[in-house]
Amino acid sequence: MGSFFRSEEVCLVQLFLQSSSAYNCVSELGELGIVEFRDLNPNVSAFQRKFVGEVRRCEEMEKTFAFLEQEMVRSLSPTMRSPLQPPVPTPPAPQPRELLTIEEESERLARELKEVSRNRDSLRAQLTQLCQYRGVLTQTHSITVSQAAPQSFETASFLETRQDVRLSFVAGVVHPWKVPAFERLLWRACRGYIIVDFRDMEEKLEHPDSGEMIQWKVFLISYWGDQIGQKVKKICDCFHTQTFPYPDNVGEREEILSGLGGRIEDIKSVMSETEQYLQQLLVRALAVLPQWKVRMQKCKAIYMVLNQCSPSVTEKCLIAEAWCPVSQLPALQSALREGGRKSGSAVDSFYNRLPTTVSPPTLFPINSFTTGFQNIVDAYGVATYREVNPAVYTIITFPFLFAVMFGDVGHGLLMSLAALWMVLEEKDPKLKNNTNEIWRMMFGGRYLILLMGLFSVYTGAIYNECFSRGMSPFPSAWHVQPNAQHYNWTRKNLSRLPPLSVDRIPRLQFLGRCHIFSLKYREKQDHVKY
Repeated sequence: MGSFFRSEEVCLVQLFLQSSSAYNCVSELGELGIVEFRDLNPNVSAFQRKFVGEVRRCEEMEKTFAFLEQEMVRSLSPTMRSPLQPPVPTPPAPQPRELLTIEEESERLARELKEVSRNRDSLRAQLTQLCQYRGVLTQTHSITVSQAAPQSFETASFLETRQDVRLSFVAGVVHPWKVPAFERLLWRACRGYIIVDFRDMEEKLEHPDSGEMIQWKVFLISYWGDQIGQKVKKICDCFHTQTFPYPDNVGEREEILSGLGGRIEDIKSVMSETEQYLQQLLVRALAVLPQWKVRMQKCKAIYMVLNQCSPSVTEKCLIAEAWCPVSQLPALQSALREGGRKSGSAVDSFYNRLPTTVSPPTLFPINSFTTGFQNIVDAYGVATYREVNPAVYTIITFPFLFAVMFGDVGHGLLMSLAALWMVLEEKDPKLKNNTNEIWRMMFGGRYLILLMGLFSVYTGAIYNECFSRGMSPFPSAWHVQPNAQHYNWTRKNLSRLPPLSVDRIPRLQFLGRCHIFSLKYREKQDHVKY
């Protein structure tokens, strides 16, 4: 109880960890959270430490887990999509051989997801192109039926001199935002020797890069001559349009159009099978990824601590230094013994207390109630070692000073009810694990908000204020009748006097006596002075 008012007594301990049991000992200490390790290799770079390979392996696993989580956000069905919840109960740190198993399974799952996602994206791109091709043939069919070589030029003399005149087509789709610039450049570059038709596609299709649904513009360009055709194709490439083969014969176009329908149906069936298999992989990843992330983070933290240790002369054990509360020294020894038992080591790890002239770190034990008040105090500055904890007094002073400013019965009652709901539902995982920053700040200070609301109700009752409106539950008991009886007032006197709100006559008599006393005191002081 004394540590609640004053920081706990902390000592410096030296840990001798056997090489075979160092991993498990640090894991047990990490689960307890009673020590703070010191870095005994401050001049050694991160790439020269003993367990840098294991740390790098954990970082690679982090990248794999990030890819799995990204795929779940991108491809998982909306009915099953939800933020990753921390596993309950929290799994322990894995053994090195278990970490290898997790690494292999995660990499295999990531490879399968990459392959299936790549195949699905390829099928989507093919389906989009086929649908665009079908839309081009459907929308431009009515145009090309009416278009042919100019009849006014089809004379015998013209055909004899120009046998190479033939109407050619370039058809495709373009983004609707690019249509004005595309049409303008075609007209200026080809000097009007082309015919361009734009039409809206009936259905919206997915954009291959952004994934948004767009109603593409179908274009059909009719031209004569190879030089103009080369210009048209270059302009189409500059605007990144999707062009398709466009036969001159109507029968060939109808044959292609009928074949596209069968290919589109085949691709849709294959995509359905691929999507089902992808959802199965994502569901499997969703089931195991939260545990994998927690276990990997614990494993990485253990190796980071082991990198702060220095090897002994014989390199049979690791030497570490840590700050530990004096009251937790028995738990420290139990954790070292339990770590040796799990690893099967014949020699137990142990610790020694070291004398030090360095000021130990400040440790205030907190719980769910005192966390909010301690955070407020620590925001202004952390108390020095063994100093009185200001957060104890802040539990009363901060809510009361807030209530002096915010005093309102109605608003304080609403605040109290909201905080009371958070207190009663504090074990709900949805509330506890919410990632919203504003919500986490409010949920962490739920007890603080509850006290502020209760104090606001109290001061609001004193202020007689509810929802910024004045209230008078207990009216004043003052009445003019006692004064009338004391001074023998009559109705004639009351009709001549102005309305009274206080007992003015005794008040005037008191003020007059004070004035006379002050004059006499000044005369006496002047007489003494001269």
